[in-house]
Order: sequence, then structure tokens, then C-alpha cells
Amino acid sequence: MKIDLAYGRTGISVDLPDTLDIHVINKNDLPVLPDQQAAVWDALAAPIGCAPLQSLARGRASACILICDVTRPVPNHLFLGPMIRQLLAAGVPAAGITVLVATGLHRPNEGAELRELIGDDWVLETVRVENHFARDSSAHVDLGRTRTRGTPVLLDRRFVEADLRIATGLVEPHFMAGYSGGRKVVAPGIAHERTIRTFHSARFMEDPAATQCNLEGNPLHEEQAEIIRMLGDVYGLNTVLDGERRLIHVNFGEIMASHLKAVAVARAACTVAVDRHFNTVLTSAAGYPLDRTYYQTVKGMVTPMDIMAQGASLIIASDCSEGLGSAEYRQAQQRLIEQGPGAFIEAILTRDLAAIDEWQSEMQTKSMRRGEITLYSEGLPEADASLTGIGRTRSLADAVMASVTRSGDRSVAVIPEGPYVIPQYLPAPAS
Repeated sequence: MKIDLAYGRTGISVDLPDTLDIHVINKNDLPVLPDQQAAVWDALAAPIGCAPLQSLARGRASACILICDVTRPVPNHLFLGPMIRQLLAAGVPAAGITVLVATGLHRPNEGAELRELIGDDWVLETVRVENHFARDSSAHVDLGRTRTRGTPVLLDRRFVEADLRIATGLVEPHFMAGYSGGRKVVAPGIAHERTIRTFHSARFMEDPAATQCNLEGNPLHEEQAEIIRMLGDVYGLNTVLDGERRLIHVNFGEIMASHLKAVAVARAACTVAVDRHFNTVLTSAAGYPLDRTYYQTVKGMVTPMDIMAQGASLIIASDCSEGLGSAEYRQAQQRLIEQGPGAFIEAILTRDLAAIDEWQSEMQTKSMRRGEITLYSEGLPEADASLTGIGRTRSLADAVMASVTRSGDRSVAVIPEGPYVIPQYLPAPAS
């Protein structure tokens, strides 16, 4: 049986023997919007919980629109132009409009990469398009601390001080915050590193509620929601895509209401009930742009855990064309390997501020505690392989067959789109 996995820009095919019992787990089919551009204009004109965009923009001297960075396939080309045209029509001067790339602690997006991210040269030529820099303290406004958990809230001045504030994004399962998009584009998207390091500390991340597809009691989501309340009026444009990255939902409105509406659609599309556990799981890191680093690959290791038997083998394909990740992440991975998962978690639980990017190493320990992980990557340098802390294979098919032989179980779960699909174990009803 030939299996196609999301991998890099082109995908990758795996030939598995017909003697295996293969269970392919894809997103649930939801209808694609027949006219994507019309759907965007309709969303701006018929918002959730607020006035239409053009009405909101009247009398404003400035506006700041947040967009996700290049790690997410957000269809910016569909909505940035219409939004900016409505702002201009309402009287907001072009010089007062900023599109701000919500990089969090990721690197900036510049040059050809920025042009690809925006997807519309008219936008680049008409308004300012700039990156957020989380380590530049002077570029942030201190809003105090959250009441519940005491998170210091420092946000990018360009967004805080804008007359009209809009966050745009893609709503999909997120392995820490429940779902991406909405409030998450604000924090951590344009937060200072101290804010990010606080709610990415182990006291948040080790909470069982800090997991994919869960907002109830999720400490990250709750802090993000409180940060929005501290900030004041913020509006959101949220999208949901199908497995071929076509638009199945778009809405505009008050940021929390807009996000929850999109979450309902994403949940219906992305969560798939599975009635058994598997000893062999083959998955991906969702392909380009998510699988450009090993850092982002960890997401695909965590999201299938609900259907993994204890001691199972997880085989993941990720291009890793940009290598391992940041220098700080390399340091965290080195500590993880030297200390082992248990001691690594014990050490970071004592700190209120996480070391930058160590939270991804922390998340990797969750899947390491469940089973054996094997990576297939053509882009990751051999010199970096030892820093992954997991096994490596040159053949996905061989890795699958080795797992089947070892477990004696011919059943194999395959998740072609990786962390964009969340299999949830749901036992079949007794007959």
C-alpha cells in the first residue's frame, strides 16, 4: 500500500506491504468555501460580537494587524488586502497602518520569506510590515501581572498603542494551548520574552490540561484570555483549513468570540475518534512550513500519544531543512540528553522562568516516556542527530517493519498530516 505523508514542500511516499493492517487517520471532510475571497469580505461585513470592520475603523488614526510568522500556513494573501482596503476606505491613513509579524521568540521573517508570508505585493508596497522582537524590552509596554497566576504581561508597543487592534491567524490543534489562533497570536505572538518564558514554564506545561484540543482548565489558554482582558478591545480574523490547505472557515469579530467560533469548526475537522491503541504509529511533522526545524517537529511526536500503546514505536518524517533550531534549543536538548527525561523535568520544575525554547524539549519528554521515537529526515545534519535524543532511520518502510516485527502486531496507524490531525482514543461501545 502506498502512503503519502506531508513532508517538506513536495511530500513523501512510503510503500508498505499489503499484509499489514493499515489505519489511515485523516481530517474529517468539511466543505470547502466555494468562493474564498467572497467569504473573507462577507466575514468582515458580518462580524461576531462587534460592528463591521469598516465601521470599527472610522475615526481611527492608526491600526495594527497581527499575522502569524512563517511557521504556519495562514492564508494571509486572502485577507490582508481586503482588510487594509477597508481600513483605508474608512479613513485610516496608510502611514498609520502596521502589519506586525507575531514571531514570539522565533527569528524574524525578512526578504523573500516575508514576501511569501504576506502573499500580496500591494500590501508590502502600501503599509508598513514589521517583525516583533521579544527580547527588545524598550519595544514593549508593561501592563502589570495576571491576577490568577501572576504572569508578567509585556506586549509590543506598536499593538498596544494602536487605535484599532486586530489579530489574524489559523485555528488548528496546538499541543500546549489547546488550539492556535486568536488570543495566542497576541501572547506569545507579540509578548516580551519574560511573559513567554513565564507561561511556558514547567508549572504550566506539566499541567495535564495543557494539551491539544482542550481549553477547559488549560492554564496557557486561561492566561492568554486574561491578557486579552487586560489589553482591552481586540478583534480577530480566524481561519480554518482542510487537509489540502483550502479555506473551510473564516470569521471576523471580537477576538475571543471569533476564536471560539473557529475552534468549533477546527474541532469538527481535526479530532478523529479511534477505538484502539497501536504499537506502531507512522506520522509526519505536517510538511512545509512547519517541518523546517526539528524544534517544530516535536509537535508531531506529542499529538498522537492518545492512541499509542505504552512502549509503542512512533516513526515521524520531517524535512528539517533549517536544522535543529535555535542556539537555546540546542542547549536544552543537550541538557535533556545528559540528564535524561526524569531528571530534566525535575530540574525545570524548580524555576518560575523557563529557559528559552526548553519547553519543546520538555514536550518531547512526554512522548519519550510513552514509547520509542524514530526520525526520518533528509535535511537534518548528521552532526545534529545526537542532539535529538531519539533514533534515526534512512527508510520509513524499514522502520515500520522493524516495529511490527518487534511488537508482533500487524496493525499500523498512519497520520499523514501529523499534528494537524488529533486522533482521540474512544473505545467502541460494548456489543
